Amino acid sequence: MTGNSAVVEGVVLCRPKVVTAYPITPQTTIVEEISEVIGEGRLEAKFIPVESEHSAMASVAAAASCGVRVFTATSSHGLAFMHEMLSWVSGARLPVVMVNVNRALGAPWSIWTEQTDSLMQRDTGWIQIYCASAQEGLDTVIQAYRLAEELSTPVMVCYDGFTISHTVEPVEVPSQEVVDVFLPPLSVGNAMDYQDPHTFHTLAPAPYFGRFRHAAHTSVVSASEILETIDEEFKKRIGRGYGLIETYRNEDAELSLVAMSSMTGTAKKAVDILRDQGKKVGLVRQRLFRPSPERALKEAFEGKRIAILDRDLSSGMGGILAQEIKAVLWSTEKRPEVHEFIVGLGGQDVTIEMICSIAERALTEPSNQGPVWVGI
Repeated sequence: MTGNSAVVEGVVLCRPKVVTAYPITPQTTIVEEISEVIGEGRLEAKFIPVESEHSAMASVAAAASCGVRVFTATSSHGLAFMHEMLSWVSGARLPVVMVNVNRALGAPWSIWTEQTDSLMQRDTGWIQIYCASAQEGLDTVIQAYRLAEELSTPVMVCYDGFTISHTVEPVEVPSQEVVDVFLPPLSVGNAMDYQDPHTFHTLAPAPYFGRFRHAAHTSVVSASEILETIDEEFKKRIGRGYGLIETYRNEDAELSLVAMSSMTGTAKKAVDILRDQGKKVGLVRQRLFRPSPERALKEAFEGKRIAILDRDLSSGMGGILAQEIKAVLWSTEKRPEVHEFIVGLGGQDVTIEMICSIAERALTEPSNQGPVWVGI
């Protein structure tokens, strides 16, 4: 099945009670297929078609405040339109799970993959997880509900548009019985109750506002440890686990390539070619982006050069992933040499040859002072 269809199967297994829908390419088939599933009776849920992505997030925020499990999905400009509500949902400590199918933002107009849309939301208080396959997308949605509900914190599950969302691959769907044990029914202690009215999300004068923010921040930070535990249990029950990062031939590497999502499959092929040429190159795929898996990254990069492949851009600064990783490494005693590369914007192919060339450059040249743009 396609990546989008796989995610639908994962959502159905999690039994949300409210799904809000506004279609946007390349996410559209997710909400289309969920509407069919609900219409066929496979999922007992209220399906709410809304007039905008802002309303989609506002609707799940209201439903989650009433204590029910919710779902929505979006992409690109739709996610940008939700921006105001993203901060509201995280500040209200609502366990919302949303899938974002990564797509470039205009202008100029583009419908192809790029990760800027979700990475630019990194300060809104959402946990962010990036998937490299349809199978991982399905499994991560299930893990995301468990994580969101344990921490009362929203989770965004991300993967590349078209490359994953519309590409077909073999996918194993776990049984409903196993998922029900892994993900018990949602129980919320502070849900809206008309028989016992309270005020929700009220005005908070200083210093109370800061206390709320600190509590939400602490929850996001703890997600690294909690996700590791959830992932280990998932692996025991269902047979698959992903960790916070994935490494490939990295143990003895002199250079670690760093990437997220579907690009890492191509990078593995490049690593194999470089290894055959006698070059000690490995790969680190960052799965959990927010919070940053600091301990895992520091261990993976110890004693190595790093070449970061950013399929995103913070205009005027450079790659977002590179900024984050350099911040993590700032406190290390021996900071690795970091090379930054901007690749694949607007869906441009990131080829094996391109990645091999990047690795050669990072192995032979001193660390660059700013991002190197590749393929333009």
